[in-house]
Amino acid sequence: MTVNLSRIKISRGELSYFEATPDAGAEVKGTVVVVPGFTGSREDFLPMAPFVTAAGYRLISYSQLGQYDSDGPDGRDAVGEYTITKFALDLAEVIDGVAPGEKVHLLGHSFGGLVTRAAVLNDPARFLDYVILDSPPSGQNLGGAMDIGQVPELLWAGGNEALWKAMFGAFEDIFPAPVKEFLLGRIMSTKTANIAGIALTMGNEPDRVDELGATGVPILVVAGENDVIPLDAQADAAARLGTKFELIAGAGHTPNEEKPEELTKVLVDFWSGRDA
Repeated sequence: MTVNLSRIKISRGELSYFEATPDAGAEVKGTVVVVPGFTGSREDFLPMAPFVTAAGYRLISYSQLGQYDSDGPDGRDAVGEYTITKFALDLAEVIDGVAPGEKVHLLGHSFGGLVTRAAVLNDPARFLDYVILDSPPSGQNLGGAMDIGQVPELLWAGGNEALWKAMFGAFEDIFPAPVKEFLLGRIMSTKTANIAGIALTMGNEPDRVDELGATGVPILVVAGENDVIPLDAQADAAARLGTKFELIAGAGHTPNEEKPEELTKVLVDFWSGRDA
């Protein structure tokens, strides 16, 4: 496996991404593009890279506009730049840049699932298939202890550090020191307008499951068995899509980090037969 960190220029700025490829000389079955969620970044999928590339796939993971190590405007006036609609257009530009003319396997995690859904609805023919990972059908199915509607004012009052305390303060000491240092540094370097904008656009997102089912794109719904997003809402979405709902044992909201090998096995089983 080879992993390269790079940047890609789109119309709204430069985004950071990593590309993981199988060993030199190995057959490449296709390209997988993955999109991280709320307060996430390209690094969320690094644990999967060895398993995805060993299965013969090229993996692209990027930080969305305003996320860790990517460009993006900041301040209250910039909140409107961080909408699902605009993120989906960014994704289309990323795919055009990293896989021009190629149909790709697409995966969206959590908030990234709403962004990827919008991209599939915009241009279904661009995708071989689509995986929804730990993502809600709408802004009314978020679950969890935090009221997403309170996030913008929390940020404007106390900055990104206040969000860190709200999200992780109760159990931050369980993180190994290097992990805590990275996660805290990532939140602190994420544009505040990005976090506020995502909270607003995610909270207002309608249920578009039936629209998605009408695209004809092959879809798989996957979640950790202990996900914070209500499993019944995700199971209902899978049922309406007429597809399987796979649970990853022992994982919470981030199977891509907690159980990367087990998750990749489920994904490879789904991808097989539709490779470019």
